[in-house]
Amino acid sequence: MSRSPESRRSPTRLGCAGRSEPDRRQRRLPDRLQHPILDRDPLYTAAFRRLRRDSGVTPVVLPAWSPNLNAFAERFVESAKSECLDGMVLLGERHLRTAIEEFARHYHEERPHHGLGNEIIAPQTPNIGTGPMKCRERLGGLLKFYYREAA
Repeated sequence: MSRSPESRRSPTRLGCAGRSEPDRRQRRLPDRLQHPILDRDPLYTAAFRRLRRDSGVTPVVLPAWSPNLNAFAERFVESAKSECLDGMVLLGERHLRTAIEEFARHYHEERPHHGLGNEIIAPQTPNIGTGPMKCRERLGGLLKFYYREAA
């Protein structure tokens, strides 16, 4: 007995009969994501703008011809890509989110910034110490932070 390809892909065969996926337009984003910053890139199509509008997101659109308004965000994204993501094989959205969260912690709490006189934005470990040198690793050693413990 042979089955048709349609019967093999039917919802009842996959165990999802009677379930309906919620309409994507009715989903709401968390409050912290309600106002994304968007530039005037033509890649934001009419379909994307409609989806964004239907899901209740109100974007903050940057003025035309203002490339430096988003410079800090652009620099963070470039650093995340070059220092972290380029050295990883990501296995899904959860893996990507975890990697970005770890990089953000490293970026703010451990990484010196040239524009700040090689200071750390929000240090969690005091830089003063005379003890042995220690190394804190993140993401399996991809990101490293060296510090001295107090003696």
